[in-house]
Amino acid sequence: MAAVKLLTASDIARLVKEVGLPRFVDGLIERMEETFRRWKELKVVPRVSFSYPWGMMEAMPASDSKLYAVKIVNGHPGNPARNLLTVAALGILADAETGYPLMVADATLLTAFRTGAACAVATKHLARRDSRVLGIIGTGAQSEFLCYAVSRVVPIEEVVFYDIDPLAMRKFEENARSLGLRARAAGSGREVAERADVLITATAVKGKRKVVERGWLKPGAHVNAVGGDAPGKTELDPQILLEAKVVVELLEQALVEGEVQNVGRGAVYAELWEIVSGLKPGRVSESELTVFDSVGVAVEDWAALTYLYGLASERGAGLDVDLLPSPLHPKNLFALLRR
Repeated sequence: MAAVKLLTASDIARLVKEVGLPRFVDGLIERMEETFRRWKELKVVPRVSFSYPWGMMEAMPASDSKLYAVKIVNGHPGNPARNLLTVAALGILADAETGYPLMVADATLLTAFRTGAACAVATKHLARRDSRVLGIIGTGAQSEFLCYAVSRVVPIEEVVFYDIDPLAMRKFEENARSLGLRARAAGSGREVAERADVLITATAVKGKRKVVERGWLKPGAHVNAVGGDAPGKTELDPQILLEAKVVVELLEQALVEGEVQNVGRGAVYAELWEIVSGLKPGRVSESELTVFDSVGVAVEDWAALTYLYGLASERGAGLDVDLLPSPLHPKNLFALLRR
């Protein structure tokens, strides 16, 4: 029998506590950077997305020669009104040689962690090294994960934040302080953008909006644009993209779903793997404006799922279950029904 490791959200939370949040996040950032460095060794494709009036469902596969991963994830902005998460995900990791699954895991927590780790990698290569003020517009479910990960790669002294939902701002402030981050509420998105050395946009706005105007940004600012992740859904003033050094994860996907859908491929400087691998320089001056147009790609989930599987196996986390059939003869599957 080939046992499959089953990891619930509670299992993952316990594992993170056991490892320690700083060590867990630092390890994931390191794995994420290593994965982008290995980009050309991996099988990389855009995600498959189905859209509905109320949201979207996506399948995100990626693989190297040994391990195959796929994540199924939704995006339903109206879910909180039904007391449901906006984003919920399930991940599967399989042995590429046999096709047998190795792990089935909640990927909701993992999606938040991996999105933060990807932004941290981009920030490490694109932000000024003396960045002290981190700003975030949109304090939803992933906001603390994003800010904490970025704080692991630049010396953040203060986090300035804003959301149109006062309750979301209140919970963010409490959570950020529990992480040791000095958090200060702002009265508007503009105030956040004007103060930030590193800015994260992570809103759930619908349509093509200008959550951030070009004139609000400091010289030398770096922007991690996370919320614009679907066709017709963007957050940045297009003028920002025309003036900035813009880095994407996967150009083919970003042109459809990212901020750059508004300006075209000519505005894109590089894919992140090219920066991480040293094929193209990241930041080259203290005054240049940089943007990481993050839509989330399957390779990031592959990195996170393989990382999780390694830790869970090492520490005995989760439950090993006999999920698949094990007939006495591999060509006699029907025999299972005759027992």
